Amino acid sequence: MEILVLYYSRHGNVAAMAQQVARGIESIESCTARIRTVPPVTATSESPAAPVPASGPPYATHDDLRECTGLALGSPTRFGNMAAPLKYFLDSTGDLWVSGALIGKPAAVFTSTASLHGGQESTLLSMMLPLLHHGMLILGLPYSEPALTATTSGGTPYGPSHTAGMDGKQPITAQERELCFALGKRLAETCAALQA
Repeated sequence: MEILVLYYSRHGNVAAMAQQVARGIESIESCTARIRTVPPVTATSESPAAPVPASGPPYATHDDLRECTGLALGSPTRFGNMAAPLKYFLDSTGDLWVSGALIGKPAAVFTSTASLHGGQESTLLSMMLPLLHHGMLILGLPYSEPALTATTSGGTPYGPSHTAGMDGKQPITAQERELCFALGKRLAETCAALQA
């Protein structure tokens, strides 16, 4: 089973979280992570700034969504909402909505913000909305995860979060890493259970 880890990352924090989510996915036998990103959009138009990434994972296509068993979606916070490049990509998935390609697939979300109260939970909720419209099954993090109640930085029951600092350079804490791993593992376990 291949689970899509789809994200947008400007300063590398969400990308680092995506790697931890992927590790959690791959901790479950028969599950692999397919890591994809989305291109930035220009300030003057909605077209991608470049057709191919200079480095990192490939840009996502609709086939990545169509072919995946489950989805982990990550974005930095922009004024309490997901970043425009990820929203732009999701807005283009009308064909998948019409065909029902994502109905019944498990999905989960994760985010990074500059400050502790910078809109982590509202961003996670905003990312869930299009997934609900697609008929996906939304997973969060249960309080049985010890790091969820112990963290003093990022972490919510809606999904993992990271507090990056105003310069975006604060490293991911051990508890934030644990929560990302736990989300990936939970997503993979759910996909495996549904496939069985």
